[in-house]
Amino acid sequence: MSMNPFCEIPMEEALRLCEAGAASEVVAATVGPAQAADTLRTALAMGADRAVHVLHDPDPDPARPLLPLAVAKIICALTLQETPGLLILDKQVLRSSAPSR
Repeated sequence: MSMNPFCEIPMEEALRLCEAGAASEVVAATVGPAQAADTLRTALAMGADRAVHVLHDPDPDPARPLLPLAVAKIICALTLQETPGLLILDKQVLRSSAPSR
């Protein structure tokens, strides 16, 4: 797994904000299988201060995928725990969390 451009752009912007003094810390987060840790390592290499990995392993029951509403609830819970001043999401998160029509 590698970081896609939709994740790189917000990560770079968060790092710019931190360098400009508008933010004190950059925390990268992902929801996914163990392999997603590689993406978090990339974020840390780019300059993120910390990384949070909410592990979701689809192997035990592939018939029960991680649904967009579940991702939204996980992000909400993580936001309540971390209490960020600003939350920057990538395009894919916004699309996957939107209600389907």
